[in-house]
Amino acid sequence: MALLRIYLNDHLAGSTVGLELARRTWSENADNTVGEYLDTLVRELREDRATLLGVMSALGLPRDQLKVGAAWLGEKLGRLKLNGRWLRYSPLSRLVELEGLCLGTEGRLSLWRTLRRLSRKDERLRRFDFAALVTRAEQQRRTLERLRQQASEEAFSEPHAGSVLSMTPPEPRQEA
Repeated sequence: MALLRIYLNDHLAGSTVGLELARRTWSENADNTVGEYLDTLVRELREDRATLLGVMSALGLPRDQLKVGAAWLGEKLGRLKLNGRWLRYSPLSRLVELEGLCLGTEGRLSLWRTLRRLSRKDERLRRFDFAALVTRAEQQRRTLERLRQQASEEAFSEPHAGSVLSMTPPEPRQEA
């Protein structure tokens, strides 16, 4: 049970990072298709987190507040990365954040699959619908990947004003 406690607390920390990242990405993209989808994803991530906490409670496993707090702080510090612009959100920010959400979704999908298998042996887990959670995570993965591909095309299709990509100096003019 000690290893399961560690495993579930690691996923709880991951859910903290994922939810904070989804909220931030949503707030920066509220006026586009990424934001429209993330409005739904944030709600679903909250539900997933509540389910994970329910699983931990059903198993009598405590939360590791230090691990969760460190994850929250790590997500905030991760925002300090360079994105090609000094003070504004950039297409690179969107791409990197969507990649992070894709990674988190893979982790969540693995969690639900693992718990689905464990529920066959542990009756305390049978009240959770892990099959539905797996299906939802697979759908989230497909949608996030589609949005990530679109963000990649936008970020690298042409130089954007104020981005590192457009900061190359102009060719020197030759006098005739």
